Formats: sequence, C-alpha cells, structure tokens
Amino acid sequence: MDPIITRLPGSKAEMKFTVSVAEAQPYVDKAAEDISAKRTIPGFRPGKAPYAEIKKAVGEMAIWEAALEAVVRSWFVKTVLQQEMETVGSPEIAVDQLAPGQDMKFTCTVALMPKIQKAEACDKAFVEPNIKEAKDEDVEKAIEDIRKMRHEEVVTEQAATKDHMVIVDLVMKKDNVILEGGTAKDYRVYLAEEHYIPKFSEQLLGLKRGDQRTFVLQFPKEHYQKLYAGKDVDFEVNVKDVYEIKLPEVTDEFAKSLGVENAQALRDLLKKNMRTENERHAMEKAEIELLETLVSKSSFTETPEILIKEEARRMVEELKRDVENRRGRMEDYLSSIKKNMDQLRLDFIPQAIKRVQTSLYIRHTAKENKLEVTDAELDAEIDRLLEAAKDQNKDVRDQIASPEYRDYVQTVMRNRKALEFLKEKGIKDYRQIMDKFRQEEEEAHQGHDQPGAQAPEGHIHGPDCHHE
Repeated sequence: MDPIITRLPGSKAEMKFTVSVAEAQPYVDKAAEDISAKRTIPGFRPGKAPYAEIKKAVGEMAIWEAALEAVVRSWFVKTVLQQEMETVGSPEIAVDQLAPGQDMKFTCTVALMPKIQKAEACDKAFVEPNIKEAKDEDVEKAIEDIRKMRHEEVVTEQAATKDHMVIVDLVMKKDNVILEGGTAKDYRVYLAEEHYIPKFSEQLLGLKRGDQRTFVLQFPKEHYQKLYAGKDVDFEVNVKDVYEIKLPEVTDEFAKSLGVENAQALRDLLKKNMRTENERHAMEKAEIELLETLVSKSSFTETPEILIKEEARRMVEELKRDVENRRGRMEDYLSSIKKNMDQLRLDFIPQAIKRVQTSLYIRHTAKENKLEVTDAELDAEIDRLLEAAKDQNKDVRDQIASPEYRDYVQTVMRNRKALEFLKEKGIKDYRQIMDKFRQEEEEAHQGHDQPGAQAPEGHIHGPDCHHE
C-alpha cells in the first residue's frame, strides 16, 4: 500500500505505512539469518539454522522486531525519493502494529527543509557602499597605537603614576579565606588601562618598589564568580617593580624598523591601508544590507525547529571561538551581558532563522540562474585544498579527496558564485571596487618582489581594521 502522507505545521511530514506480510517476509527471513549467524543454535552451523529452529530458540516476535528496522529504513527512503522530499535529520518512528503473521504498521514523522515561496528579484543595484574617508587624525592615532605596541619598559624608582606599569604579587580574600584563583605572582598592571575590578588600578598609584598595601574593593555585580559578585573583597598587594613606559619617537629609523622607507612613507602607507580597509568594511556592510533586504522581501515556508536549534548552536560556537581568539573567556562574556547560555541561544533564534532563509535564497539564486561549478574549477579547488593540507595526516587528505567532501566543496563554490552574482547585481560600483582591490594587492606583491624591497612586519593598519 502507498503511504498516507500528511503535511504538519512546523515544516514536518507524517507518513503512515502499512507493509503486508508478503512484503515484509524477505526482511523477516534476513533477520532470522542474521540472528542465526550471531547466536548458537544447537545442531546447526552459524547462519544455517532453519527458520523454525530460530523461532524456537529466540521467539518469533524477536525475529520480527529485528526485521522492523530494515523495513522502516527501506520504506522511508523509497518514499522520500519518490516524493522528492528534502528531509532534515532522522525521522521519529512510532510502531502502530507489530505481530508475527500480520501487516506491519508504523508512522514516520520527519522535518522538511523549508522552501522559498516568493523570491524578491535582484534586477538593479539598490545598495550604495558608504565608504568612510581616511583622515589624518586616524593616521596619527594608528601611529600612536604602533608606538605603544613597540614600547620599552624600564625599571624606575619613581612612585607609580598612570603612565607606569607595575608588577605585583596579589592575594584576594573574603572573610580571611583566599578566593579560588585569588592569588597571582608577578601580576602586570598597566595603570593607564581600566582594570576589570573597578578602582583597582587607582589603589596602586603612588606606590614604589617594595611597598605593600591592603584595601577593600567591591567585585563587579556581573562577575562570573557568582559567590563574590557584588561583594566586598580584601586585597593584599606587594609591589615587585615599577616600570616607566617609553614610546619610540616617530623618526625615519622607526619607520625603517617597520619595513618602510621613512616616516612620511609610513603615514602614506597607513592612510592607503586605512582607505582600503574602509572600502572593505563598506563592502561587507553593503553585502549584509543587500541580503537582509532581499530575504526580508521574500517569503518562505516555516523553518523546522531542528534547523533553528542547529543554527543557533553553531552561532554560539562561532561566538565562543571569537571570544577565545581575543583571549577572553566565555564565562566572563556571559557575565558581562548578564545572560546564561540558554538565554543566549534564545536570543540567537531570530537571527538563526534569517541565516537559514538567507542560505535558501542564495541556493535559489544559483538554481534560477543556472550557476554551476565546472569540473575544472572543482578539480582546481580540491587540488588547492590538498596542497594546503600537504603536511596534515593521511586521514585528513583522504577526507578532502573523498566524493562526499567533493560534493560539499561543489555546493560551497556554487553558493559563492551565487553570492557574487547577487553582489554584482545589487551593489553599486561593486565590480569597479573589487577590481581596485585586486590591483592594489597585485601592486603590493610586486613591490615586495622588487630588489631591496623589505616587507613590513605584518600588515600595518589603523585602528578597527578587523573584519566584522
């Protein structure tokens, strides 16, 4: 019998199956054979016992229960393929009838990939990148930041001021009991920077090497150690050394130490790099505006819960990696925003839905515009990935070369083509700006290849040049 298929709210489908005894019999026979191969049946070699003897040994119900899994898998997969359904995750199985000699009846409930009902057309450029000007004061601030990164620390006998760094041994107590993690040896404190314990740095002002001081401060109310959050804590500090912070002068020699000819060339390079980064920032924001506009004006079927949860989980993991890459701790971040992990996941749900819908829109764009990845393009990308992984172990390289990973890379490349297609259509002057990026990168590489050219120590950028 054909299954009875019912579409349910939440982008789910319910499939009710009835499998006759005759249809189930080959699976029952195979299940009995598998049981015979794994279990000793007196008087018979493994896998050679007749059905009657196996039934006698384990009971016929056990045989039918063993056959059920294969029957469910076969009927479910066949139906999904015939109906051209895009399912998400594994189905929920409910057994409605299972008895030897009777029809098998079971229900599969599965989430379906949402579909795009109406796609907003992108037939003209409607997003204009807002490229900020690179100003001289931004250049000077960037130079000041570089000076701070290359500062020298010189021991001084002076009393500590905001322009100094002090090294202390630190003990924190509550009710005369040392806090967990409440001791630190050779703890560095830059007095110009705000400490995570308010007014802590102020307590060190005026101290010299060998000085000791005890004081009481209140822990932040949002501190991740809830036991001490908002509570008064006793501090004991012993000053090991006071250091004067000496910044280098901006001279031609200073510029040469960064791989640039002179101080003016340093300023010119910083301004050029800032301008390029401002353009990149503007393009990234334009891309976000483009996709958000197109997706918000399109309509989609409901996104199943399983996809929303998975996307929200992925977003939390991305945030955690970002926090840790900045040398922070997720516990401290959650404390600063006064949320726990469950609340954070809930906050991500609307954005998770938008991300799923954006993915659907990009996939729809690729399909509608017949954007495909050629075998040559795919081969070149796989070769590039294998070259990048040449120092990895064999398992990693085998995975990259596998048919499954090849399919994944093809999907990523096709989506990338679709995104480029949309940006060319929807962002004003997109192609000219991207061509300019490529030209500048080529000029930078050519400059480094010239005899006597010295590459700077890393990229020299201004403040806030990381990608969002």
